[in-house]
Amino acid sequence: MAALSSPLRVCRGILKELRALQGPSYKQSLAYTYVMDQFRKNKVTGERYCRAQQEAHHASHTYLCLLTSTRNHMALHNLYHGKGERSPEEVAGLVGLRLPTQPGGKGWEK
Repeated sequence: MAALSSPLRVCRGILKELRALQGPSYKQSLAYTYVMDQFRKNKVTGERYCRAQQEAHHASHTYLCLLTSTRNHMALHNLYHGKGERSPEEVAGLVGLRLPTQPGGKGWEK
């Protein structure tokens, strides 16, 4: 397993995701209050090894990963989700291609 980042970085990341979801009034939400209470409750103590603190840090890191992945998924879903029938030119442009043109003209192209 990769090393976890610092608890402060994880807390800031979670708050960034909440801000992206709820806008500027994210500090009045229940999620903000809960996250801040949990981070204050599990902050570093003078103990040599605190298993509960490590578990809380891992859970918060996992939650941050979930929030980030969900936001990225929704952005991709909105970008590529089907919007009904598309023209062949639009579909080709979506994947980065161009349709060939008819040289000489057949009379039916514009």
